[in-house]
Amino acid sequence: MKSERIILGIDPGTTVMGFGIIKVTGKNLELLVLTELILTKTDDHYLKLKKIFERSLELIDSYHPDEIAIEAPFFGKNVQSMLKLGRAQGVAMAAGLYRQIPIVEYSPKKIKMSITGNGNASKEQVAKMLQQLLQLKELPIHLDATDGLAAAVCHFYNTGNTTADKNYTGWKAFIAKNPDKVSN
Repeated sequence: MKSERIILGIDPGTTVMGFGIIKVTGKNLELLVLTELILTKTDDHYLKLKKIFERSLELIDSYHPDEIAIEAPFFGKNVQSMLKLGRAQGVAMAAGLYRQIPIVEYSPKKIKMSITGNGNASKEQVAKMLQQLLQLKELPIHLDATDGLAAAVCHFYNTGNTTADKNYTGWKAFIAKNPDKVSN
């Protein structure tokens, strides 16, 4: 793993899309960007998708992230909203794939758990924890930006969590590390 890397976190949305970019040096985090794409003035859904693709690509080309962490859509009752959200996520992912950047998807609960220790935390709780962690002077008006940042920080916390004891190169390695699980 590189000692320095940049992670782009994305909170997909068709009204407000949140982006947070962090630079990781060893175990230290540094905020590079906290921004959002406001799409409320655009009525055409396809034009919104185009804007999402362009803004995602613009951030990728400006900051050259090594990885992208994106929040997975949650399952709600409104199928049309879920479909639109899934399209927004897909377009942002396509921008990353277009630039050959690895993408990892995290559930909203996993992101909240990683940041606050509570998978049911509110947007405000997540934002306050990130404000404290990264010493942000103020929070954005729309917390979608901090949700994007939370995805990036979640990815930082969850990268490389496999321990050397759990890595196996084959059956011989497994048997050597687990003799008690082998019967004759």
